[in-house]
Amino acid sequence: MKIDTALILCAGLGKRLKPFTINTPKPLLKLNNKTLLENCIRMVIKLKIKKILLNTFYLKNQKFDFVNNKKFQIDIEVIDDGKDILNTGGGIVNMIHYSKSDDFLILNPDTLWNDDYIDEINRMQNFYFSNKLSNILLVTRKDLSFDKKLNGDFELKKNLLKKNSNKDFIYIGCQILNKKILMNQTISKFSILNIWNKLIDEKKLYGFESKKKFYHLTNLNTFNKLKDL
Repeated sequence: MKIDTALILCAGLGKRLKPFTINTPKPLLKLNNKTLLENCIRMVIKLKIKKILLNTFYLKNQKFDFVNNKKFQIDIEVIDDGKDILNTGGGIVNMIHYSKSDDFLILNPDTLWNDDYIDEINRMQNFYFSNKLSNILLVTRKDLSFDKKLNGDFELKKNLLKKNSNKDFIYIGCQILNKKILMNQTISKFSILNIWNKLIDEKKLYGFESKKKFYHLTNLNTFNKLKDL
């Protein structure tokens, strides 16, 4: 089995990157003359996924125009969050309503995605289907984070994620979810953390370890450092 639909979360306000995000949405900020969103889309294409849904809220017309003008070699549909921002969980639920797929690769474009991740994501996908899972998060050891101020999110043991005192792993913005995880959720503003915490309580939140160095557009300080690389 193989995932055929990716969701890219693009609706955020980018408050920690002001003033750069006053007139430009965070996914359209550039590093090395390429936008974060283009990096993400190019990787999805190389993963041989057939369709992308990406959501928008803040400065929404720029994202519609970007997708229309770039003419990527993949089917991309831009989904409006509506009159109110839906946060990560609500945004995912809203996008899923536009798809007939069951399983989704979900990406945050503020991670600097590149070809080095393709093998890891494919192996995570194989693990997901071979073990008949309904969720899995791509995580890495926090000492591999470019931003050393990021705290750990989870403990990872035998591909199971927990929230104990020993939080050595960081979520790096890539997950696979089956829509049944969100079956009882309405289209409303909520964080995907709510779903993860429930799964942790049930001992059903899974993780897959990335061994790559994690570059993430966290804030102004990190952005300026990444521009100098």
